[in-house]
Amino acid sequence: MSRDSKAELQSERTCIVTRAKGAPESLLRFVRAPDGAVVPDLRHKLPGRGVWVTADAKTVAQAVKRKAFGRGFKAEVTVSEALPDEVAALMRQDCLQTLSLAKKAGQIVSGFAKVEAAAQAGAVIGLISASDGGADGSRKLRQALRRAGLDVPEINLFTEPQLSLALGGANVVHAALTRGTLADSFLSQCRRLKSYLFPVAAADEPAEDDFSASVDLSMG
Repeated sequence: MSRDSKAELQSERTCIVTRAKGAPESLLRFVRAPDGAVVPDLRHKLPGRGVWVTADAKTVAQAVKRKAFGRGFKAEVTVSEALPDEVAALMRQDCLQTLSLAKKAGQIVSGFAKVEAAAQAGAVIGLISASDGGADGSRKLRQALRRAGLDVPEINLFTEPQLSLALGGANVVHAALTRGTLADSFLSQCRRLKSYLFPVAAADEPAEDDFSASVDLSMG
C-alpha cells in the first residue's frame, strides 16, 4: 500500500457526491489510472490519491452522472457509464472467491442432504440458496434450521452457475456455512454487497448481531 493510501485510511473520508463523512470501510475508494480511467479500489491497496463515494450503487451512478470524479481528482478522467454495475461485479467476484476458499477450508457443505444434516447437527451459521433455484428446497431447509433452534441469515445473492463454479460442483442450489474465519468473512462481504445493491436508511440498518442472527440477504 502506498504512503498516500495509508494516509487516507487514518481518518474519516468524505463522499464526493453527498459530502457525508464516514470511516473508510463504509465508503468505496476510486483511483485515477495513468490513462485517466477511474478504477474501483475495493481493497484500498492501489497506489495514488483516491476519491471516496458512499458504498451504494445509486450514489456511484450519481457520481458518474454529475461528473463528480473529475472534480474530485481535479483532473481529466474517463468514467465508464457502467461503473455501478462494474463495482457490483467486482464485489460479487470477491464474495465468490472467499466462498471458494471457505469450501477448501472445510467451512462449507453443499447439496440438500448435506445441508439438512448440518442443520440437524446445529453446525450451520448461514444458509446459501441460489437466486434462480426453486423455493421449495429453501423452505424445507429453513424449517430444518428452525427445528434445530437455529436462526441464521439466508444468502440469496448468487445464481446456481455462480455457486457451482465457486464450489466446484454441478448444479449447486443449496449450501451452508459452518463456523470459521473464512465463513465469517464471506458473510461480511455479502453484507457489504447487499448494502451496495439495496441501500437502506441508516435508522433501518440492522445491528451487527442482528445480521448474524436473522437478516435475509435475498435479491428482493
